[in-house]
Formats: sequence, C-alpha cells, structure tokens
Amino acid sequence: MSTFIDLVFNSLRFGSIVALATLGIVLIFRTSKTTNFAQGSIGTLGAYFAAWLMQTRGTGIGVIDSIWVASLLAIVFGFIIGLLVDLVIIRRVGNNPLSKQIITLGLILFIVGLIPMVYGAQGYRSLTPSYFSGHLGLFGATVSYNVIFFISLTLVLMTAIFLFIQKTRWGLATRVTASDTQTARLMGVPTNTVTMMSWAFAAAMGTIAGLMVGQSAIRVDMLVTIQVTAFFAATFGGFQTFHGPIIAAVIIAFMRYALYTYVSDTWDNTIVWVAILVFLYFKPYGIFGKAPAEKV
Repeated sequence: MSTFIDLVFNSLRFGSIVALATLGIVLIFRTSKTTNFAQGSIGTLGAYFAAWLMQTRGTGIGVIDSIWVASLLAIVFGFIIGLLVDLVIIRRVGNNPLSKQIITLGLILFIVGLIPMVYGAQGYRSLTPSYFSGHLGLFGATVSYNVIFFISLTLVLMTAIFLFIQKTRWGLATRVTASDTQTARLMGVPTNTVTMMSWAFAAAMGTIAGLMVGQSAIRVDMLVTIQVTAFFAATFGGFQTFHGPIIAAVIIAFMRYALYTYVSDTWDNTIVWVAILVFLYFKPYGIFGKAPAEKV
C-alpha cells in the first residue's frame, strides 16, 4: 500500500507539472496557430530569476528573503516575458505558422545561451528553502507537504482557468479566437490582444512549472523532459480541446510511474511513448480530438 501511495502522489506531482506546460502549449496553439517549442525554456528562465532573487552569488544573501515573494515576482516576470515575445517577435512574423515555429526554436537557443551569461555557468543548485517543510504519513507512506501543495495548486489553477474560459467574456473571446481567428476579428474580437495574453499566461504557467521542478534542481535543461512529455500529452489528448491534454498529462504520468514501479525503471519512458504512438496510429487526433470538418 505504501508503494502504491508513493506512486499516486509522484504521478500527480509529475502530472501537475506537465499539465501546466501542456495547457500553455495548447493555449498558444489554439490562438496563435503555432507550436511553441520554447515553453520549457521560458519557464526555466523564470525559475532562474526566482533563484537569483533568493540567493546572491558568493554571499548567500538573497535580494528577497521570502520564497513566496520571489516566486510571485518570477511569475510576473514570466508573464511579462510572454507579452514581449508576442509583441516584439511573434506579431512581426505575420500569419505564417512555420515561421513562428522556427522562431520559437530560435528562442530556445537564445535563452539557453542567455542564462549562463546572466546567471553564470554554475547556476544554482535548487530553489530553496521549500514552500512547506515536513511530511505527512499516509498508510505507511511519507508524502511531502510540498508535493501536496503542488498538486493542490495545480488543481486550483486548472479549475480557475477553465471557469475563466467558460464563464467570462474574455474567455469567450479566447474560445472564438481559437475556433476561427478571421471570423472572430470580423465580429470585433480583439484577436491580437487575446493572442498576446495567451502568450503571457502560457509563459506564467511555464514559470510555475519551472518553480515546481526547481525545488529539486535549477539547470538549463531542467524542463526538457517536461517539454517533451507536454507535447506528447497535447497530441495524445487532442490539440483541439483545452481539457483533453490535461487529462492526457495525468494519464501519461500514471503510466510512467506505474511502469517504473512495477515493470522496469529502464524502459518505462520508452514503453509509454511507444504505446502512445500506437494509439495515435489508430486515432491520430487524440483521445478527445476530432478530424476537422471540411466545408464546401
């Protein structure tokens, strides 16, 4: 039972991080009609900013004493980075999806090169101290309060985002833009502003994912696995929906940790990816996705 409890909470923790990254990718895809390959890199940049606020190199004295304040400022920082990426770069490209994708690949190279220049080649070990200290005993298993906080935070954020998308006028504008940008523009929807805010919120969610991973280690490649898994989740769940990729992220996390625990700690990722690829062969638009209807 203790092993199963560990599996559940580890899966939910990993699934929460992937879900945040996945929702950001899908949000940008639906509104900008492009794939943001730099989602993980932008989140990494935000995590480095929080670590820099917490600890000044060589002295150990941080600019900010509270990890809560540093994290909040890092999320705001990520939000601003998302705004600037759309305003300064993406909007200038026009409506060519391929050009936008190549630009996001270039952003990865730019950010990976920028981080060592700004924060030093050694970087930071981790984002410390933890948000919460201590553990909870549950059926013989030990669960960190930090992990419970991450899972709860993700649930709250996902619920708030879906309610926002479904119940508010701005959410309606986002859904209309995601459905048909040209029609939305003709109806008076400020599609450029919707797209800009999508980039901003996606960058903020990527930063939150980076802060979660940063509790273990702060590295330039800290979100590479999260980024790859997020793309699998988006494809597996269906890019055409907002909820499908989130559910897929949790399914992938459970599959991965179940295989790691009970089958193999070497082939777990490979088995998961092969299983998803086989599934997509028979259902290429994902679990909740549908083939686009052709209008004549």
